[in-house]
Amino acid sequence: MTDQIASKLAEGSAATSTARRVAILAALASSGTLATNILLPSLPQMATSLRVSTAEVTASITVFLIVFALGQLAVGPLSDRYGRRIPVLAGFAIFIAGSFWCGVATDLSQLLTGRMIQAAGACATSVLSRAIARDLYTGTALARVMSLITIAMAAAPGFSPLLGGALDHYFGWRSEFVFVGIFAAAAAAAYGTVLGETHRSIRIPLNPGAVARTYLGLSTDRRFLIPAMTVALIMGGLFALFSASPRVLIEVLRFAPMQLGLFFAGTVMVVFSAGMLATRLAPRLGLDRSIQIGLALATIGSLALLLVAAFDGRFLPFLGGTCVFLLGMGIVNPLGTAQSLSPFGEKAGAASALLGFWQMMGAAIGVWLAATISRDAMTALGLVLVMGSLLALVLYTMRARTA
Repeated sequence: MTDQIASKLAEGSAATSTARRVAILAALASSGTLATNILLPSLPQMATSLRVSTAEVTASITVFLIVFALGQLAVGPLSDRYGRRIPVLAGFAIFIAGSFWCGVATDLSQLLTGRMIQAAGACATSVLSRAIARDLYTGTALARVMSLITIAMAAAPGFSPLLGGALDHYFGWRSEFVFVGIFAAAAAAAYGTVLGETHRSIRIPLNPGAVARTYLGLSTDRRFLIPAMTVALIMGGLFALFSASPRVLIEVLRFAPMQLGLFFAGTVMVVFSAGMLATRLAPRLGLDRSIQIGLALATIGSLALLLVAAFDGRFLPFLGGTCVFLLGMGIVNPLGTAQSLSPFGEKAGAASALLGFWQMMGAAIGVWLAATISRDAMTALGLVLVMGSLLALVLYTMRARTA
């Protein structure tokens, strides 16, 4: 009896420890998306305050994504050489400084400078959340943890516009930067207290030649290349959805800004369900089959959105297609990420950095295409999602058949 009680207590303690770890990793992973999407409802007010157009102030998002993508390529190798703790804490410090800079900006150039500083810090916390997860977990356990982290990453862009709208309404747009700065400070304290250094494997020497060889080796290794490209394509569709939805819902369907925030918040429940489904599918069907199911769902949802744009244009069909796409995305993203990183424990930082770079470049391309491929926002979104989902499905199916 005593042994049974001790065993149950040990299991409960392990579960609590895992929950704390996952919560902290989720905070690290979501810092970048939180800092970007919380601003969406406030872009017109920011433009008025800074005496520029809304289109000009939107550059604050583009600049953030570019620096975020490029910075990850440097952070990953640094963490493989010097460990995770110093880059993560330095990233949080830089992120907080950038948030303060943005909060006191009086013109667009100051805001863009602050956003670049923010992104330089956020890229460290985001990319290393995946590397730390790989340090701590492997196999299906890693897939499960990545699913939970993905839910948090979806919650940040899902709920943050609603939160940003409320902060803007009561305290002004600058309060949004205060909030993300406080969030980062709390996450840094939790990380330093609970996790700390997790990189216990061989430290890879840091020199340009070694870094280039590492990235080249990963880029030509099918174990990394195909699942990573699959995730990048799907993430491009997700960010296209985030960027185009305000145009679709506000300009076409005449939604109010608060209704837009509620729409984004509702997407969290879909991704939450997808993450839970992914944790059940992977142990039963394996990563390959589970990812194929997710890609099929994402493709079906994308085709539905394109048909809605062509023949209907009403909200409920648009919502249905969006939910199906998000369900597939929520399965593919965590499982594809886990599959990309699992074989590369000794260079998880570099692998996570390269994966993050491809994801953000996919996001930037998706956002650009959704804004330029067609004047009709819903048609543009449908085309981008269909192209990305179909390409990802074909690419991954070819991998599965030749594996």
